[in-house]
Amino acid sequence: MSRKPRSQTSGRRDTPRPRPAGHQREERTRHPDAGTGIWLYGKHPVEAALLNPDRPCIQLMATRDVLETMDTAAKQALRQIPSTIIDREELDLLLPPGSVHQGLALQVRALPTIGTEDVVSKSRNMDSATVLILDQVTDPHNVGAIIRSAAAFGALAVIIQDRHSPEETGTLAKSASGALERMPLIRVSNLVRAMSVLKDGGFWIAGLTADAPSTLPEARLSGKIALTLGSEGSGLRRLTRENCDILTSLPMSGAVESLNVSNAAAVALYELFRTQTARTV
Repeated sequence: MSRKPRSQTSGRRDTPRPRPAGHQREERTRHPDAGTGIWLYGKHPVEAALLNPDRPCIQLMATRDVLETMDTAAKQALRQIPSTIIDREELDLLLPPGSVHQGLALQVRALPTIGTEDVVSKSRNMDSATVLILDQVTDPHNVGAIIRSAAAFGALAVIIQDRHSPEETGTLAKSASGALERMPLIRVSNLVRAMSVLKDGGFWIAGLTADAPSTLPEARLSGKIALTLGSEGSGLRRLTRENCDILTSLPMSGAVESLNVSNAAAVALYELFRTQTARTV
């Protein structure tokens, strides 16, 4: 019998499937920082990184006026990090053109890597949980905005494919507005394999696509959900789509054909958060 996502109207859900002998552990990938670290910039990303005990920080560059107005806790964290007073023109030269640095730049190393199985383990005793899977979403602004929405609506992690996805850069961190330090961003070499690991852990895979037979509210999903979104242009790839348990869409007025992927993610996350919260009240 095929697996069907649990809804308010369906019966008891299946228990997580046991893994067959010799099941291959989902492969983690490590985001390289080229040995020299990456530069985060802007007030929220920099202060969030300084307050994150898991983020290895190398050095801070800041204008004098901005350094004096930083968050008190972030200032305390600076005691262990070399800091240099610098003027805005020098920061402009240090960072990519057009970077809105707000007088702050922090050189860091990549966060410790975790895998999909770590998320499954974290959710083991949860009745409901949400994970995002991004299928070749390439724009760092979109990925950053999705990370921010994922943090806002209580998701456990955002999973992306190592190839055809943006690197962890200052642009992505700035778009996430500090949420990159709180929302695990998991890079995997094979999305289908990651989806299989989530299914083994009791997650239902819900693909978001405009031509789905039902909308997300109509699907009335509950339990552990891995919400899967496709690229900005072509949407979900064939294999990704085929490995979803259910396809859903967002209800819209018809005035536009589709939403930007980060906007669609925010709306879908809110709907899942709203329904899951309502069931616990």
